[in-house]
Amino acid sequence: MTKLEVPGNSRKILLHACCAPCSGAIVECLVQNGLRPVVFYSNSNIHPREEYDIRLNECIRYARECGLEIVEDTYDHGAWLDHILRQEQLLGADLRHAPERGPRCLECFKFRLLRAAEYASTHGFEVLTTTLASSRWKDLGQVNEAGEYACSQFSGVTWWPQNWRKGGLQERRSQIIKERCFYNQLYCGCEFSQR
Repeated sequence: MTKLEVPGNSRKILLHACCAPCSGAIVECLVQNGLRPVVFYSNSNIHPREEYDIRLNECIRYARECGLEIVEDTYDHGAWLDHILRQEQLLGADLRHAPERGPRCLECFKFRLLRAAEYASTHGFEVLTTTLASSRWKDLGQVNEAGEYACSQFSGVTWWPQNWRKGGLQERRSQIIKERCFYNQLYCGCEFSQR
């Protein structure tokens, strides 16, 4: 079992979850360490809505199996898309055609983790972390940059930059996907990542 060191030894952890496959080993590890995070599903990037619902339902199923509370954020793909287009103008970059792990992903992470940090702040959570950090398809530097930025906008919320790929968790992630028969999506989520 991977021994975890939570910032400030906090027990009030909000776990932003992107999907069940990325959540599996992280949730298991947290529970094995005696931690009971609240799972926060905030993924307005996912398109179409049917895909969003499939991923949400898998997260709900897994959270319930683990005895954890799960909170669904408001699905607002229009707000997410407006954020990406606004950042595209501000940065002078073509975010819509950027490759995975490019600047669009950083802005997407910021959008979702800002919403998570706001929820954490208004509901008394001291620590925020994310399952985005478990996927080998994601840039850990971008995930942590977005998390640090999001938490810096709200007092009392600390970003937990745990590398959820180490300590056998990457291998366990793959095992749990098979054991739980998780729906395993073929693209990150947004319409631009489908290309």
